[in-house]
Amino acid sequence: MEKVVLVNPQDEVLGQMEKMQAHENGLLHRAFSVFLFNEKGEMLLQKRAGEKYHSPNQWTNACCSHPRLDESYLDAAKRRIKEELGIDCELTEKFHFIYKADVGEGLWEHELDYVFSGNFDGEFDLNPEEVSEIRYVSISDLQQEISENPDNFTEWFKIIWDEYRNQLN
Repeated sequence: MEKVVLVNPQDEVLGQMEKMQAHENGLLHRAFSVFLFNEKGEMLLQKRAGEKYHSPNQWTNACCSHPRLDESYLDAAKRRIKEELGIDCELTEKFHFIYKADVGEGLWEHELDYVFSGNFDGEFDLNPEEVSEIRYVSISDLQQEISENPDNFTEWFKIIWDEYRNQLN
């Protein structure tokens, strides 16, 4: 049973809770998000596997997940891109912020989210339990897709992408 690390807004650990329970109760927990870009500056999107318990078959950023209790945000991000995408690459911390999003089915993402970015142009080895497909998209095409078909994208990705653009502009 996977657990998340519950924290206060200052990132002080309050305890652990089973992931589903934390999402049902909308409790603040540690998370990370990874944005990957190719040499053309296009962003990697992953389509969540159809079997995922929330937000299945929706497009999102390269990787999002939760660090374990004694794991750094960066180590967790590197672990998950290996587990989901089958790759290793250098990641740089960009910023962190807190958000809360209704992801449907009575579930909430309420996360202290550390956002990382990296560059990758190699081959992927996708984990089919996590990812059904991937693609690179230009920033302008991504903006257009989100505005025309927002339901094709995870709620948290839309929030984090807005914050990413605001922080880095």
